Amino acid sequence: MATELKIGLAGLGTVGAGLISLLKDNAELITARSGHLITVSAVSARDRHRDRGVDLSPYAWVDDATTLSERNDVDVVVELIGGSDGPALALARKTLQAGKPFVTANKALIAHHGNELATLAHEGKTPIAFEAAVAGGIPILKALRHGLSANRIDSVSGILNGTCNYILTVMERDGLPFEQVLKAAQDMGYAEADPSFDIDGVDAAHKTAILAALAFGSRLRFESVAVEGIRSISPIDIDYALELGYRIKLLGVAKRLGNEIEQRVHPCLVPETHPLAQVSDAFNAVVVEGGHVGRTVYEGAGAGAGPTASAVVADLIDIARGDKSPAFSISPDAYEDLTPAALENHVGRYYLRLTVADRPGVVAEIGAILRDEGVSMESLIQRGNHGESGVFFVLTTHETREEAIMKTIAKLENHDLVLAPPVMLRIKAL
Repeated sequence: MATELKIGLAGLGTVGAGLISLLKDNAELITARSGHLITVSAVSARDRHRDRGVDLSPYAWVDDATTLSERNDVDVVVELIGGSDGPALALARKTLQAGKPFVTANKALIAHHGNELATLAHEGKTPIAFEAAVAGGIPILKALRHGLSANRIDSVSGILNGTCNYILTVMERDGLPFEQVLKAAQDMGYAEADPSFDIDGVDAAHKTAILAALAFGSRLRFESVAVEGIRSISPIDIDYALELGYRIKLLGVAKRLGNEIEQRVHPCLVPETHPLAQVSDAFNAVVVEGGHVGRTVYEGAGAGAGPTASAVVADLIDIARGDKSPAFSISPDAYEDLTPAALENHVGRYYLRLTVADRPGVVAEIGAILRDEGVSMESLIQRGNHGESGVFFVLTTHETREEAIMKTIAKLENHDLVLAPPVMLRIKAL
């Protein structure tokens, strides 16, 4: 008969209820694969009386989630509360200090406190696992930790926020402005009432920092992620991108550049032939570039009760099997010392849309500004009237440093021929 592994569950929202259902529905399969009967023994949430669609009567109720790790009937603590601090952090610390395994889906917690928690886990010789914190049901952390562990990873990039990808997909498909699509997404439950963490890129930045630390074996540095959201994206730019052979996606990108690490989240023109350009609606996808393995691509549901609970249970199965791998694949005392790269040193191609005065010589004047900053133009579209006198002037550049682009934009903003703030988007390389 299989040994029982008893779970203390903190948080009974959509994912918590989904976890209970999954453990029940797939009990026989999970037991066969883990060698243990994984069961919930105690639960905790803010509202004891709320109907969550699952029967909670078999479980002990704990009013203070931070005491779950103290119970004799809890072998592993699962945290689904959310938030980078507060009860989630207190529970994580107490659990690891007690020498019990800790499983979480909380990307904010890991992004802000992952270094500390990984050290506590290492010192206590107990695992901390957070597969569900990045890309929901896509097993990207396990791929980096196990399947790709023989490779030196050069870069990780991906669509890491389903809300943003859904909004951009609808804007492209229906030609609607951002605010209108956001309101519809909120009405349908795709976006939160306060969508700032999603649309301003913070959620994707949490996940990018976690991916970077795991991919490169470096100290987690959320504070060094350069972040831009999608509020400024216009249907006009989506249309021009399509005409140029691109789709606009919010990407999280982490690159290793010698002894430096580049981490950024921003909207990006992605070539239509690139795997990430084909990912639509609320799906997530991650592309990993590795030394010997080359490019590998992972796509799937990045959120939701089923996919996220699936990732949590995968971590529980690893723990049941005795996996005590370090949180970020290597012990904290072996992290590589990679310096955060300055975004102004980023080298890439760029998209610029200018609203300019409709007068002779405008192309030459803009060309001179680009020339003076060492920026080489690759393509140019000039078409149609904007208002009474302006025209759109859309160009893409050859590879150049971001510092040169920012200096170019500063000059253009102060030039009398430019009638509105320039729009700049980065272009992802194939």
